[in-house]
Amino acid sequence: MVDRIPESGRARPGKNAVPAGLGHGAPQTPAQAQPGKTATPVMTVLAYIGLGSNLENPAAQLARAVAELAALPGTTLLAQSPFYASRPVGPQDQPDFVNGAVELRTELPPHRLLDHLQAIEQAHGRERLRHWGPRTLDLDLLLYGDQQLSDERLTVPHAELPNRDFVLQPLLDLNPDLSLPDGRRVDQLRAQCPDNQLRKLPPTGGSN
Repeated sequence: MVDRIPESGRARPGKNAVPAGLGHGAPQTPAQAQPGKTATPVMTVLAYIGLGSNLENPAAQLARAVAELAALPGTTLLAQSPFYASRPVGPQDQPDFVNGAVELRTELPPHRLLDHLQAIEQAHGRERLRHWGPRTLDLDLLLYGDQQLSDERLTVPHAELPNRDFVLQPLLDLNPDLSLPDGRRVDQLRAQCPDNQLRKLPPTGGSN
């Protein structure tokens, strides 16, 4: 079951959530007008963030990160996937990972959003000691609207997305009709993805 988060953060589930099947782009949301001033339209985008951890109570790390993502400026948390456990990618001499994903509606440009993701990682004590090594928290910008980006800091869609069932499955939980900007359907990528021994965790693991 996916948690659909109302914009108020505490209203009844389902209210104000973006329906599945709308794709990546989100409608323009007008800013609040001040008396005597004309509101300036603010463009918002649907962004999907992948979360992962395999150190220091991983499910709790992810649950805390979800709350921190919901508090980002100009950003609304729309939905949270269940959490999944899976074997590590790369070095096998480390604990299994816990992964999930969230759907955000944000005014933040992609690189500014990346700055915030990295700041949250650092607040969780993230250390980059070896490639694909253990970590307290990993936050990946998986999709940002219909944009395709590639530079020294950021590649969107995430380059390894088609090869990671622990990313594809949470995305499908959030939106079963989701497609990448190049038209590839996430459900078809999931069917072709290598098996990483994905195991859905119960709600007591920090998600529903």
